[in-house]
Amino acid sequence: MNRFMTVPNTVYIIIFLMLLALPFVTDSRTLLIMFTQIFLFAIFAMSYDILLGYTGIVSFGHAMFFGIGAYSTGIILKQYDSTIPMLLMAVLVGAVIAGIVSYVVGMLSLRLKSHFYAMLTLAFSGLFLVLAEKWRSLTYGNDGFTFSIPDPLRDRLNLYLLSLILMVIIFLLLKRFTHSPLGRVLQAIRENEDRTESLGYNVLHYKVIASVVAGVFASFAGSLYVLTLRFVNTSVFAVDVTLDALLMTIIGGVGTLIGAIIGAGLIEFAHHWLSDLAKVHWIFERWIIFFGILYIVVVMFFPQGIVGTIRLWWSRRKGTQIRVRKEKNISS
Repeated sequence: MNRFMTVPNTVYIIIFLMLLALPFVTDSRTLLIMFTQIFLFAIFAMSYDILLGYTGIVSFGHAMFFGIGAYSTGIILKQYDSTIPMLLMAVLVGAVIAGIVSYVVGMLSLRLKSHFYAMLTLAFSGLFLVLAEKWRSLTYGNDGFTFSIPDPLRDRLNLYLLSLILMVIIFLLLKRFTHSPLGRVLQAIRENEDRTESLGYNVLHYKVIASVVAGVFASFAGSLYVLTLRFVNTSVFAVDVTLDALLMTIIGGVGTLIGAIIGAGLIEFAHHWLSDLAKVHWIFERWIIFFGILYIVVVMFFPQGIVGTIRLWWSRRKGTQIRVRKEKNISS
């Protein structure tokens, strides 16, 4: 029990309880929508962190798994009854397709060096974008389509709570995954791929596993995303979606998981806040410029991401305290 109730875990529990209580202390619909989007993009960013932060894989095509989940959920709910069992089947179908695609893409491209892999994933994502544009009988092209969602989820409160609980569950699952022996091998690959291979590990095998895990959870995020909009179009396959995940991961702290959640919160909050300021003065209509300045400031003051830099400060402080204690013991 004492091992579990560490300072970070205590902070996590307090924040979770505060988020759980938030809808009951405010009736702001805008706030609920914003936090719901933060939770689902946090899931997406955590899935990307498995690739970038824990395996050292840079992908420019992670949006294709997000889009697969989005389109699978939207198409099935539009074609069939919008019930909870049908929704669960739609999410499962999206996850299975994303897992198969990530396995195939991984087997075809993970043998390449990092920058070649990144460009190849961008090409695969582009193929899915073109497919969504041209297969109009199913996807309605760039125009997209609306669909109904199960009655319980039409209440923003229920959707908020579902997104929050799923984010926490996925965070715990991925945390357990990264602390498992398999996760340790992935981190070894990130640090030194050649040395890991010389120890007898099949590096490609482990990279593909990381790709499949990341793809499946990115699909879950895409399914949640379209539930909040009740609409889906080809924008879910856009490069901007992958870049958002990349920025969230870097700003929060690569290889931390909790950093992905913090990064998602900061970027989504900044996006909503700067967009609202456009009503105050016309200059804020160019909110992307201010967003870029904000990103530069964060990178300057937190070079290892927010969580990574805080951990570095904390470790240095502990090291200083230990060194002072040793000096006192020697002098005494």
